[in-house]
Amino acid sequence: MTQGPAPKPNSWQVTDGVERAPHRSMFYAMGFTPEDLRKPLIGVASTANEVTPCNLSLGRLAENVKQGIRAAGGTPIEFTAIAVSDAIAMGHEGMKASLVSRDVIADSFELVAMAEALDGMVTLAGCDKSLPGSVMAMARTNIPSVFLYGGTILPGNYEGQDVTIVDVFEAVGAYAAGTIPLEAVTALEECACPGEGSCGGLFTANTMASVFEAMGVCLPGGASVPAVDARREQLAFRSGEQVVDMVRENRRPRDIITRESLENGITAAMAMGGSTNVVLHLLAIAHEAGVELDIEDFGEISDKTPYITDMKPGGQYVMSDLDKAGGVPVVLKRLLDAGYLHGDCLTVTGKTLAETLEPVKPGGGSGILHEPSEPLGPTGGIAILKGNLAPEGAVIKIAGTPIRHHRGPARVFDREEDAFDAVQAREIVEGDVVVIRYEGPQGGPGMREMLAVTAAITGQGLGEKVALLTDGRFSGGTHGLAVGHVAPEAMTGGPMGLLEDGDIIVLDVESREINVELSEAELAERRARWQAPPPKHSTGALAKYARLVSSASRGAVTY
Repeated sequence: MTQGPAPKPNSWQVTDGVERAPHRSMFYAMGFTPEDLRKPLIGVASTANEVTPCNLSLGRLAENVKQGIRAAGGTPIEFTAIAVSDAIAMGHEGMKASLVSRDVIADSFELVAMAEALDGMVTLAGCDKSLPGSVMAMARTNIPSVFLYGGTILPGNYEGQDVTIVDVFEAVGAYAAGTIPLEAVTALEECACPGEGSCGGLFTANTMASVFEAMGVCLPGGASVPAVDARREQLAFRSGEQVVDMVRENRRPRDIITRESLENGITAAMAMGGSTNVVLHLLAIAHEAGVELDIEDFGEISDKTPYITDMKPGGQYVMSDLDKAGGVPVVLKRLLDAGYLHGDCLTVTGKTLAETLEPVKPGGGSGILHEPSEPLGPTGGIAILKGNLAPEGAVIKIAGTPIRHHRGPARVFDREEDAFDAVQAREIVEGDVVVIRYEGPQGGPGMREMLAVTAAITGQGLGEKVALLTDGRFSGGTHGLAVGHVAPEAMTGGPMGLLEDGDIIVLDVESREINVELSEAELAERRARWQAPPPKHSTGALAKYARLVSSASRGAVTY
């Protein structure tokens, strides 16, 4: 790292000159010294809270980050933003707040960085939306910044088997089907989450952490280390040191978040079988960085990327297992050596991705990791579908399921709760296509995740016998025939709003199509009769969000 005094490209505005005496007085009231104010001011922007185990460690890690900043010659200033627990919000009205929180986090970090004239920033996040919200803020402010992940939870153990929160959701469906007793559900819920950290499979948080490592916006090895591992504190300290070096070198997020680095992130997600939410979040991050990225880019990259990690929910292993096998660096090393990554992309370290991976050993056969030449599947874990039901596109995770075709009658629901009740009442049968509409970015509003529904279906043994179609989202823990992000959404006049019970829907992964077997004339006749339902929220944050948010095919950004 570069040594010597670090510059103050922004903070001089609040610390220097006689006219800033009132500003300095405010700093002194918080315990800062004149020497502190002669150094660059570095934000330690955290989503620490006690509403989710995912973010529980972030306050502790922020202290380590601050130590690293001080050691490198900077002055840390800690502040926080909100974050919600997706798992606790799941299955009820609260999930509408989840995606909204992503943009609130980005807005919060941006506003503080601007108001306090920060010279740099380390962002810390744990639960699903806090990760992309943090990196959106980094791209938007474009001040030297490093991302730090709070880390994965360790798996629980139930009857000798590793379990995660998704197993608990699926147990609810199994109980409804009468295949397990209530005592088993209770025992599972008490052991599935043994402590702090983000949900343990390759769900959305661990997916985005892996993607960010591939993009170079965090330190190498930063994605897979568990939350309770002492290496997390070391990563935090080094992240603090690194951001001060970035200020010295004027190395900024938009130097790192480029078209090529975003392609690296997409490739990593596809190779690992990551969450469908990666599509939504990388489109938003690209928007913030001013980089052209389209939903079809995800399909094109996935179609040429081998699927090489056997991780839950589609596979067998959790993130801590990947860490034992060498972590995300080993995955990236294998992809780089096989020619799937842009090795010349800059990272926060000042080195290229290829340089950071040079000392990494490719690793041996551990079960969880496969060679690109001998993959679990010939293409990546996500496919982009289009057709007369999704003219702007839809997203399906194909990792871990062999089913590539489904044709069946629509069972149409206008809200998630009604669909869940029908599943629990055993009203959904083999062959059905469950349609949940008016749950998109505007219609929800907030584009709820449907894990409660998909897990209940899976728990009843119908995971590969029933398809689900929604303009909402899916949890990273969802697996099976689940098509989400259908765009345009029903609320804005999308074709999903025209569906009726019994319409035959055809899902064809091989041809990348999703269609309803209706003529253009019939669709036009229904469209002429269709009227948008009244907004579900007329006041407050959700009403404001519904007025601002864009299509899921554009990342559901709010400007």
